[in-house]
Amino acid sequence: MAIKIGISPIAWQNDDLPDLTADYTMEQCLREAREIGYTGVERGRRMPQDTEGLRSYLGANALDLCGGWCSGSLMVSDVATEKDAVREQVEQFVALNAPCIVYAECSNTVQGDINTSVNNRPKVDRDGIRTYAGRLTELAKWMADQGMTLAYHHHMGSMIESEEDINHLMDFSGPEVTLLFDTGHLDFGGGDVLRVLDRWGDRIRHVHYKDIRPGVVRDVRENNRSFLDAVIAGAFTVPGDPDGSIDFAAVTDRLKAMDYSGWIVVEAEQDPAKAAPYEYSKIGYDHIRALCDRAGLTVDTREPNHA
Repeated sequence: MAIKIGISPIAWQNDDLPDLTADYTMEQCLREAREIGYTGVERGRRMPQDTEGLRSYLGANALDLCGGWCSGSLMVSDVATEKDAVREQVEQFVALNAPCIVYAECSNTVQGDINTSVNNRPKVDRDGIRTYAGRLTELAKWMADQGMTLAYHHHMGSMIESEEDINHLMDFSGPEVTLLFDTGHLDFGGGDVLRVLDRWGDRIRHVHYKDIRPGVVRDVRENNRSFLDAVIAGAFTVPGDPDGSIDFAAVTDRLKAMDYSGWIVVEAEQDPAKAAPYEYSKIGYDHIRALCDRAGLTVDTREPNHA
């Protein structure tokens, strides 16, 4: 099985901060992503919402659907209600052969509130996470029965942010709940990237490669800035940027050792006025290709289908 390299449209088309990327179109994003070499993109809000429309839209650039965000509400909804809320996305992702749904609890998150410090995120104790994990497992089992994998996204500003949060969620949930391993969010959240990878490698089904700029992260923490403030200030960047601090060579070597196969997705929310989307996305792709080659991981580099 080969590694596939995908990208989130967020550098060109930021769904949380649309004004930040107003000068860029989704069509430009897909065209440039495929030109760089990416073979998949995660779903963005400004893509067609219907399944056949999305299939044609991605197919025009020979791109696969390599996942996509799902805002969960299991802290306030019962499992039956949540199934109804996500059913349409599950059916669409199954139809388009997406590897997973990227699920995160958003009923109580502060990640989209520019007026709330990321330090003031919701925190749930061990027993609360145990209860939540039980409901999440029910939902993930149902998704698996439909042919779709639930990959949980630990995220800044959310109730599952820290390494301890991740450990509790994985400990208390069933194997149907898999982990989206996001290097940038984990590092920003104070976790040990390699330790989490070593501990939960058998549960990881999707990977986001995202670096951080430590000085910006430190300023956000010390001055109680919001997650969106962090994005605007440049807390995140692509792998291969010398401003970053994460050892992606070590991460890639670990993925090779655990026989990981699937998607590695570049997701680096940045201000395009400071970080040109094409330039930085190419840096990220080229760096991942080089690291995979070095680690002995085969990369899917299929040629575009112009039919």
